[in-house]
Amino acid sequence: MAVVETERLGQVLVVRMNRPERLNALNQEMRTRLAETWTEFRHNDGLEVAIFTGTGRGFCAGEDMKESLQRGVPGGQRPAIEDPFMSGTLEKPVIAAVNGYAMGGGFMLVERTDLRVAVREAVFEVSEAKRWLLGGYNHGYVANLPYPIAMEMALGFRFTAERFYEIGFLNRLVEADQLIPSAVAMAEHLLTLPPASRVNTVHMMRQMRPMPAPEMQRLAGALRDHGAKSDLMESRAAFAEKRTPNFKGWENPDDRYHLPSFDTVKG
Repeated sequence: MAVVETERLGQVLVVRMNRPERLNALNQEMRTRLAETWTEFRHNDGLEVAIFTGTGRGFCAGEDMKESLQRGVPGGQRPAIEDPFMSGTLEKPVIAAVNGYAMGGGFMLVERTDLRVAVREAVFEVSEAKRWLLGGYNHGYVANLPYPIAMEMALGFRFTAERFYEIGFLNRLVEADQLIPSAVAMAEHLLTLPPASRVNTVHMMRQMRPMPAPEMQRLAGALRDHGAKSDLMESRAAFAEKRTPNFKGWENPDDRYHLPSFDTVKG
C-alpha cells in the first residue's frame, strides 16, 4: 500500500497521505514520497491545481514519534531531495482538504496551503510547545491572528474546525461527504482564471504573508536551545508510552530567570 496516493481529475491532482493506522504521521518514507509527488506536480504542465488530503480519521498527526524514538533523534528527517511544497518553490496553488486531525507538522502542512476546506470534526493543534523548548510562536503571526489567539496556538491548545473557520483560518467548513467535492469546486474556479493571473496572484499573495523579522528568528533560535535537551526525547517517549512526562526543565535551575534577549542575540 502506497503511503502517498494520487488521483488525477483533469488539471487537478489529488494528493492523499495514506497511513491511516498512524493518523498519517510523517515518517521518512512519506516525507520522501511527498517530495517526489510535489516535484512531479510542479513540472507537469498538464496539472495546475492540487488538493492535499489524508485517509481515515487524520489529515496528518505530524512527526512519527515512534520513528524518532527508534532513531534517538527528535524531529523528522528531511528527504534527500527538495520538497517544493515545503521550500516555497511550488508556483501552483494547493488546496487543503482537511479530513480529520491536523497536529504539529500536520498543522504546518495545512498552514502552507493557499485555500482550506475542512470537515466539521477536524481538530487542529500547534504542537511545538509540547515537543520542543519553544512553542510555535510564529504561526498565529503568519496567519494575522490577534495576540491572545496566537498565544493560545503557541502554547499547544487544540482548536476545533468551527473555531478556526470563525477566526478566518479556514475558507470552508463542510460535511464529510462534501469535503473533496468542495475542494474540487474551488479548484475548478481557479482553472477559469487566465493562467498567468492565477500563478501571479498566488505568488504575490504568498509574498505578502507576514514573517518574523530576522532579530525575532535569532531570538527564537536561542530559545530553542534554552533548556534541558533531554526533555525533547522525554516528551516523545511519554507520548509513545501513554504516560505523564517527567521533565527536567533546565540543566541549571537559574536559567529560567536568565532568558536570551534581543540584546544578547544581536547578529
